Amino acid sequence: MISLQDIGFHFGGRYLYKDVNWQIFEGQRIGLVGLNGAGKSTLLRILSGDYTPSEGILNKSNDCTIGFLNQDLLSLEYSQSIYEVALDAFADVLKMEEELHELYKRLETDSSEELLTRLGDVQHRFESLDGYNIKHKTEEVLEGLGFETKDLHRPFSEFSGGWRMRVLLAKILLRQPRLLLLDEPTNHLDLPSIEWLEEYLRNYKGAVIVVSHDRYFLDRMVNQIAEIAYGKFYLYPGNYSFYLKSKAEREELQQRQYENQQQFIKQQERFIERFKAKASKSTQAQSRVKMLDKLDRIEAVDNPDIKINLDFKVKHKSGKVLKKFHNLSKAYDSNLILDRVDGEIQRGDKIALIGANGKGKTTLLKILAGEESYEGTLETGYQVIKSFYAQHQLEALNVENEILQELDSMGTAKTEMELRTVLGCFLFTGDDVFKKIKILSGGEKARVALAKCLIQEANFLLLDEPTNHLDMQSTDILVQALNNYTGTVIYVSHDRHFISRVATKIWWIEDHKLREYPGDYAEFTYWKENIEETGTKPELKKAKEKQPVQPPKEDNSAINLLNERKSLEKKLAHHESELEKLKIKKAEIELWLGKPENLIHEDEMIAKTKLYNKLESEIANEELSYEKVFESLLKLE
Repeated sequence: MISLQDIGFHFGGRYLYKDVNWQIFEGQRIGLVGLNGAGKSTLLRILSGDYTPSEGILNKSNDCTIGFLNQDLLSLEYSQSIYEVALDAFADVLKMEEELHELYKRLETDSSEELLTRLGDVQHRFESLDGYNIKHKTEEVLEGLGFETKDLHRPFSEFSGGWRMRVLLAKILLRQPRLLLLDEPTNHLDLPSIEWLEEYLRNYKGAVIVVSHDRYFLDRMVNQIAEIAYGKFYLYPGNYSFYLKSKAEREELQQRQYENQQQFIKQQERFIERFKAKASKSTQAQSRVKMLDKLDRIEAVDNPDIKINLDFKVKHKSGKVLKKFHNLSKAYDSNLILDRVDGEIQRGDKIALIGANGKGKTTLLKILAGEESYEGTLETGYQVIKSFYAQHQLEALNVENEILQELDSMGTAKTEMELRTVLGCFLFTGDDVFKKIKILSGGEKARVALAKCLIQEANFLLLDEPTNHLDMQSTDILVQALNNYTGTVIYVSHDRHFISRVATKIWWIEDHKLREYPGDYAEFTYWKENIEETGTKPELKKAKEKQPVQPPKEDNSAINLLNERKSLEKKLAHHESELEKLKIKKAEIELWLGKPENLIHEDEMIAKTKLYNKLESEIANEELSYEKVFESLLKLE
């Protein structure tokens, strides 16, 4: 369908990647991954035709249609309803429908054979394009992405950016292009909508390439991973989890090959240094020099995985119960959100508040943070110090401040070194800390806001969508920070990887009531799946533990080869050591024989001369043995 041959793209004086070779076929579902700035979105734009590659050839079949969801679409404006915007995906079919109506009207006064033939042709094409179902399909996709039926005829302009992006995603899906390019499609979706999209894409007949930081989404949806790393392009079969395992194996092999090559290079250099001045070996030495010049050097593995040990201290330990509420209610005019809910947050809880948008998750979080009015009873426990991270806090950053200044403005009395250490954990190193907030990306601003939230030494964190705008690496940093945190956390999130790694309790809102599952996300999903399958609530029990994957046994031939190499390297080192000793002895005798005063000691002179000749013979034999071992070692490389 699409073929990339030796594609390269340079931007700002440097190559994002070179020599990209990639074949994209019908039915593939590919996850495109890499660090921020690696060039993922750029590669999607090359595939879509928005960008022209700097070098190489891109071939596309004539029947390859492309649908591209990207963040630039948010600038589009429509005066129509969201239903009409999405239905426009079937523009050609709608024109046929208009023509059919016109033909039916003409039939009232004209029953000519020509008109009947035209009607039959248009009707056949309309039916072949499933024209009678396009309105049902449009409603189905919009509702699958989280829209309520009553909202479908509201104007597009009334919706926020995230909801607009859902409409545009619906329009692209309804067009059914042969290749779907999706840049962060789950960013604006809640959990039920993400699960619906996963199922939809798993059954999609065309090819799909998706850039996403949602690991669960990639695990459940894709069957191949394409990675951009340090200007190189790699392909892995399987989902994201399999990719992580395969990548680790590839990097381990690459590192071994690198180390072996470095050892090989050192051996060659020792040979060259030892024999370059020896007439019988100078040709071989020069040959080794040329060989090293032409050698295809293996690079050491660059491992970006961050392992941190952040110790976010709490200023004071809270009481056992931080928040307790009873008959808590909240409504906006006639829109009931919470209806007499009860709940309790205990010290050490890490609670994930999950579910669809519009159910009241953020409202409940704001009530607990003291930023929203309510009806009912809400009690705060002893010595509770809260820190609330909300989406609006990105806008609340002082854009004229440098990053270091912004953290210092929290008045935590931390030294510059301590603040730099925290920022380093959030990937701001060196002179990065002097960047002004106004030039930062959304993800960088989110990391600054999170760092501000976590250094306040609060014992109660309330986090609203903390992983929005964060890449996988930054999310892992936050996971580690919260797992090391000794205080209490409640957070709203749709990121299932984040939820599964941090939460010890699950809360969700259903029918305006607060529900609780007293376990982690894996246990919760296992319990929930049992409800859906049987229609009854099973006993709360843990999900089955996955058996650890046993490492594959090493091939005996590989072990034997490794042992033989080690044995030869040991012999080589022994011969080098013996040569060194013999040459030192020879040098000492040369020094004695060269002194005129020793000429009078005739007997000793004869003995020293014999020993000198013997040493020369032993050195020649050792060099011969060294060369044989060295040649044997070369054959194993």
